[in-house]
Amino acid sequence: MTVTLTRWSEGDLALLERMNAPGMTVHLGGPETPAEVRDRHARYLRLWETDDARMFRIDVDGEPAGGIGYWAVDHDGRPAFETGWSVLSEHQGRGVAGAALRALLAEVRADGRRDLLVAYPGVDNAPSNALCARAGFEAQGEGTEPWRGGELTFRIWALDMSPLQAAGSLQEERFDGAELDQGRWWPHYLPHWSSRGSTAARWRTGDGLGLRIDPDTPPWAPEWDGDVRVSHVQTGQFSGPVGSATGQHRFREGLVVREEQPERRLWLPRFGVIGVRLSAIRHPDAMVAFWPIGFEDRPEDSGEICVSEVFGHDIDDEGGWVTVGVKAHHDPRLHDDVERIRVRGDLTQPHDYAVEWTPDRLRFFIDGRWVKTVAQRIDYPVQLMLDVFELPPATGVRDVAALPHRFRVEHVRVWTR
Repeated sequence: MTVTLTRWSEGDLALLERMNAPGMTVHLGGPETPAEVRDRHARYLRLWETDDARMFRIDVDGEPAGGIGYWAVDHDGRPAFETGWSVLSEHQGRGVAGAALRALLAEVRADGRRDLLVAYPGVDNAPSNALCARAGFEAQGEGTEPWRGGELTFRIWALDMSPLQAAGSLQEERFDGAELDQGRWWPHYLPHWSSRGSTAARWRTGDGLGLRIDPDTPPWAPEWDGDVRVSHVQTGQFSGPVGSATGQHRFREGLVVREEQPERRLWLPRFGVIGVRLSAIRHPDAMVAFWPIGFEDRPEDSGEICVSEVFGHDIDDEGGWVTVGVKAHHDPRLHDDVERIRVRGDLTQPHDYAVEWTPDRLRFFIDGRWVKTVAQRIDYPVQLMLDVFELPPATGVRDVAALPHRFRVEHVRVWTR
């Protein structure tokens, strides 16, 4: 299913009439008159021209399926945009509204004039209220106002899209020494599932961190991960004894510890702002990432905060796609909520990626601008994971001529209060 947004046009009056059916307006006090619908249609067109509102037609696989938009309002004295949506009955229950809202958030980000988005669904509109919660809006109470000859009681939702404002005590790693600080960084990738020898990073420091995959870099764990090669540093280490299934980042079923590792609690933030400045690699077999993950001394404390994940095949001449969000892994209190964000500009040049992590939500930023909010709770320390991967090509033949892959990290910063 492909969900796209298209600017509202003259030809969309028939869609608006379908959206005005009694079953579609239960939570809005019932249908408008035909004249009111025509006036609304004209208003949608006019406000696009004056830049006071932007209404879009929602298409599903090229077929009109509803409408969504945003318009300028004042919310408790603060300039904001309000959003609202409607999806035709035959397209409901398929995730269309969620996909349309994600696309709309990209439009609001690109607009950039206001950094607060609000929504006011009726209190009895359970699907729309649930969508607001999933999208990271924060509930701010209820209100009632006259509406279509009666009264509408609505829930107030607000999504803070303001830029990053890091504050507090700063810990910074610039990798400017002659050696990697192994009081903070452990230069192995999950060695308990393999060995320290097979997972040793190839690194350099002095002017930022460089991680490298060479022609002779071996697969890190052929038993579990095939021909995947990694160069990686992390700020913690925990595993059980050889033969056990106890270890960090259980990325597949059936894992067994092959080499027991000493416990290392090196740099384990809990809440605050975590940021990195890094450059991606434009090659179809390469992927770079910055993943804080649960230290996992308790098996359920295994969630991942995906601050930045960039596949080389997702980079093009105009920009690329960056994955951010939360991955549950084995934490039953979490659910996966990740999103690919389109970023303009050369991703092989340095960009800033950050998360603002509070007890009840995580806000993600690229180059200081808000891109996503996840309203979930991760309440345990995490270790920082910086890595470059060489993934097996579909042809089965490594592109050795393109090696080495070089991953550059300028700095890592953590602000805590």
